[in-house]
Amino acid sequence: MNKKVKISFNIIAIICILLFCIAITPVTLQNDTFYTIRIGEHILENGIDMHDPFSIHDLPYTYPHWLYDVCIYLIYSVFGMTGIYISTILLTCILGILMYTVSKKIVKNDLVSFVSVMLILYVLIVFIAARAQLLTYIMFTLQILFIEKFIETKKKRYAIGLIILPIIIANVHSAVWPFYFVLFLPYIAEYLIAVILDSHLYYKASNKILNIAKNYLIKHNKNKELVEKIENKIKYSKENFELFVKNQAKRRENPYKLRIVRKDNVKWLILIMVICLFTGFLTPIGDTPYTYLIKTLQGNTTKSINEHLPLVLAESKDTITIIAVILAILIFTDVKIRLKDFFMLGGLIALTFMSKRQLSMLALIGIYSINKLLCDLFDKYDPEGTENFIKMIVSGFGRVITLLLVVLISILFYRQKINDKYIDEKAYPIEAAKYIKENMDLEKVRFYNEYNYGSYLLYEGIPVFIDSRCDLYTPQFNGDENKDIFSDFVKVSALSVHYDTIFDKYDITHLIIPNNAKMDLFLSKDDNYKEIYKDEHFKIYERLNK
Repeated sequence: MNKKVKISFNIIAIICILLFCIAITPVTLQNDTFYTIRIGEHILENGIDMHDPFSIHDLPYTYPHWLYDVCIYLIYSVFGMTGIYISTILLTCILGILMYTVSKKIVKNDLVSFVSVMLILYVLIVFIAARAQLLTYIMFTLQILFIEKFIETKKKRYAIGLIILPIIIANVHSAVWPFYFVLFLPYIAEYLIAVILDSHLYYKASNKILNIAKNYLIKHNKNKELVEKIENKIKYSKENFELFVKNQAKRRENPYKLRIVRKDNVKWLILIMVICLFTGFLTPIGDTPYTYLIKTLQGNTTKSINEHLPLVLAESKDTITIIAVILAILIFTDVKIRLKDFFMLGGLIALTFMSKRQLSMLALIGIYSINKLLCDLFDKYDPEGTENFIKMIVSGFGRVITLLLVVLISILFYRQKINDKYIDEKAYPIEAAKYIKENMDLEKVRFYNEYNYGSYLLYEGIPVFIDSRCDLYTPQFNGDENKDIFSDFVKVSALSVHYDTIFDKYDITHLIIPNNAKMDLFLSKDDNYKEIYKDEHFKIYERLNK
């Protein structure tokens, strides 16, 4: 392709990606951002004390994304909520451009890379927020680039990059640190299978046994006829083996569906992965990178929080589309798939079914394996098609149409948030929090609140019963079997026990609940509870006799 055409297309693609990234970045902050601000402030004032100062329960805390919390607070302290919004836009733009760059380097097709990145950004809309995960998306994208380039070139800078990335992840978002090593596995698995196939262990073992038997018979001058038979068998076996090796090479060059490629630089990649296993200690939060995920899986939070629940395929059009594209290419075309891409896509799809939040990783990482399939498809059936389409886009008329189309799509997305505020007053008790701070002694009251808006109360300096740091409220993390606060919250919110049983246990004095909460129907008729505040969205109740 002409270099000028290539540069022109890349400029158009980057402009389009940036416009779309700006349009899809949400204005309204998620609940995690509120506690992130306050934790960052607390760390700068008190250091990492491994203790939570924000709830009513006096709990230990591991600060699993302490570095991100500090960075967000520093941005907030200088630029306020607007600074957090702009930083999220910048990270989203970096992610979009990086995905495009990595895809181009891996699949060598600018058009497929551009279109796929735009589609994947659409899939990622629900995951884009001022949360640590956005930064780790960038880290995982860089990891794929460094792995691919190291295997291809064995340059030290990629190895160094692969060692630095897990250190950053361990401090920015230690909960996902183990996933860093999962992304190595498809490459290593393909290499080990290729090594095993190339080692021809069966032939070597059987040939060794035959030679031992022959030498034994010759040494002891026994059964010369049998020795001759063994020599003939060894010769026949060698001829068959040579024929097998030739046929194996042919099958490798033109397999039915699975292509196994042996990349000897992967053995060095294994060494890098082993070195990276020790990077989890390069953090001030102890062994949290090694234990956080294990403790989370041992607890019950994954069974109750929506984003951790197993995926219901019928409810996820994005997942259906991704799987359908993969299956259609593999079933109805002659395109082959690399074994490591098969492992990568299979593993990511399995993780997505286990937890719906892993759709983000299927989209983010799976894009490169899918793009390889698409490029092979175009190369086989229309080798000049993408190049001709790129030339059409960079023409005068093509530029106008492409940019106009992306601008219109971006406007449609931007219009949905143009009136949004940084804090959603329907979701968070803004006015109720003001009332509490103006009229109550925060050192004496003990509030019961629900999970989704606890972080906002925390942000306002009101000690909480629970917030979206779900790990904090489980015995696996706080070390006290009698403090299964998360389970107690689930029981109360589901009304599976009488609420007074739980409130007595935690010495609750007041409750703040949404007006449409199921509990409000009971409290409004309970003489032991007095409504002392009400606005359009929230109520505050006082317990009269504890």
